Amino acid sequence: MHCERPYFYAHPEQPLSEVEWIHYGRYLHERTKGKPTQYVIGRQEFYGREFRVTPDVLIPRPETELLVETVLKLRPRPGMIVDIGTGSGAIAVTLALETGASVIAADISDASLRVATANATKLRARVCFLQADLLQPFDDNSLDVVVSNPPYVPLDDASLLQREVRDWEPHLALFAGPSGLTIYQRLIPEAHRVLKPGGLLAVEIGFRQADSVAALAAGWKQLEIFPDLAGIPRVLVCEKP
Repeated sequence: MHCERPYFYAHPEQPLSEVEWIHYGRYLHERTKGKPTQYVIGRQEFYGREFRVTPDVLIPRPETELLVETVLKLRPRPGMIVDIGTGSGAIAVTLALETGASVIAADISDASLRVATANATKLRARVCFLQADLLQPFDDNSLDVVVSNPPYVPLDDASLLQREVRDWEPHLALFAGPSGLTIYQRLIPEAHRVLKPGGLLAVEIGFRQADSVAALAAGWKQLEIFPDLAGIPRVLVCEKP
């Protein structure tokens, strides 16, 4: 119907046209096959803004807003931020708009970068996009903040996921080897190389991964872990010595 949600509260009696019924039936059929609603309608809200999403990118979760909030709290006036594994661009675009900092968003997937670029353009966020494998292109001691919501689901846990996640969301953005730690094992040493002394690393972590990821960051300063609203450890931050 191409209407905003408040319209339906004000006009609950309005019937659907034949064309609208056809579209509704198609969308409902896709949903009953397990396709996530966000992919059906092509959008998802994150930090009060609407982002375009496709099956090429992970659907932004409310829990990931904690990652953004933590960076804003610890680095309210950051210099250069890099978002690794940007996906839809939700983290990078939000940080760019909230801080005004220089933000680079990197992803190994060309398809996800196209989605992220479209979101940045629509929301008028000044973000540079780069196709890269983690932090390899960046110079030593050059960045102020590295932020990432990396793949962290163990491959052995695939059968435990909801079918909406397992069958529809990109596996490249979900799974990280048998333990779920494969990306952290590469990302944390690379972040140590590219961050300036005192630079901040902030990453989202999976269920029961807090101790394992913290062990990988041994030797970093000011290591803290923040729980989400469900009390589950969700964000790990630390500073380069």
